Amino acid sequence: MPELPLAAVDRLIRKSGAGRVSEDAVAALTEILEEDAINLAKVAAKFAEHAKRKTVTAEDVKLAHKQKGNNS
Repeated sequence: MPELPLAAVDRLIRKSGAGRVSEDAVAALTEILEEDAINLAKVAAKFAEHAKRKTVTAEDVKLAHKQKGNNS
């Protein structure tokens, strides 16, 4: 069962300019977003651990995002 609300993902696709969105497209993007978020969170957690912290900060997340080559 997905963690992200399907309606929210549907809205994101529509916000990108899509007029109509299939349920399969929403499900596929939801799966991809969740997978990417988990991987990003793992990297961020490693940055926090390296800094000898138990708390993942926004800076850890941003650094993990930047490291993955997502500079946008």
